[in-house]
Amino acid sequence: MKKLVIIPTYNEIANISPMIDKVFSLAEPFDLLIIDDGSPDGTAAVVKQRQAEFAGRLHIIERKGKLGLGTAYLTGFKWALEQGYDYIFEMDCDFSHNPDDLIRLHQMATQGYDVVVGSRYIKGVNVVNWPMSRLLMSYFASVYVRLVTRMPVRDATAGFVCYSRKALETLDLDAVKMKGYGFQVEMKYSAWRLGLKVGEVSIIFTERQEGASKMSGGIFREAFFGVMQLPLRKIRRKN
Repeated sequence: MKKLVIIPTYNEIANISPMIDKVFSLAEPFDLLIIDDGSPDGTAAVVKQRQAEFAGRLHIIERKGKLGLGTAYLTGFKWALEQGYDYIFEMDCDFSHNPDDLIRLHQMATQGYDVVVGSRYIKGVNVVNWPMSRLLMSYFASVYVRLVTRMPVRDATAGFVCYSRKALETLDLDAVKMKGYGFQVEMKYSAWRLGLKVGEVSIIFTERQEGASKMSGGIFREAFFGVMQLPLRKIRRKN
C-alpha cells in the first residue's frame, strides 16, 4: 500500500528539513509531497536540495504565489491519484500535527474507514499553547459546523486527515468551492453526505514553535459563511 503525505508550505524554512527527517524516520514508509507557494525564504530550495537523499520518495510541486490551502491540497490529491497512491494524508509543516500520529491514522483507515480525522476534540480539548481566544474560536467553530450540517464529526475544521484512494475518487474535487480552512469542512461534509465512512482519532495539537500562523480574518469568514451554504448544496459523486 502506497502512502503519501501532502504538506503545503509558505515560508517554512525553519521547519521543512526537520519535518522531512521526521516523516522518513517513521517505522512505516510514507512518501512526501511538498506543495510550495513561492516561499521567498527558500523553503522550496531546501526540499530540492534534499531530494537526492530520498530518491523517488520526496517530491515537490512549486506554485507561483499564495493560491490558498484548499487549492494546494486539491493539486496534491490529483497528483497522488495519478501516481497510484492508496492513502493520502494532509498535514501541517509546523509540527502542530505530530508525524508519529500518521501511523495511527493509517491503521484506522485500514479498518474500513474512507476518511480518518486527527481530532483535537474527542477527549475534551487536546490543544497545547494556544491563546484562549483562538482555542474558543476553534472549538465553537466545530460546534457550529455540527449544528449547521448535522455531520457527526467532532473536529470538522481539522487539517490532519487521511483519505483513502476510494474517497478521493468518489469526491468531485473540481466541485470543491472553499479555498481556505473552510475547505477542510467541505471535504469532510461531502464525504459524509456521499455515504463514505468517516472516523476520528484523538490527537494532541501543539501550537507551532517556529514561523508564523497563516490564519486570517478573511479565511475565517469564508469558512463561517461557506458552512451555512453546505446543507443547501447537492453533493455529487465524481462522474
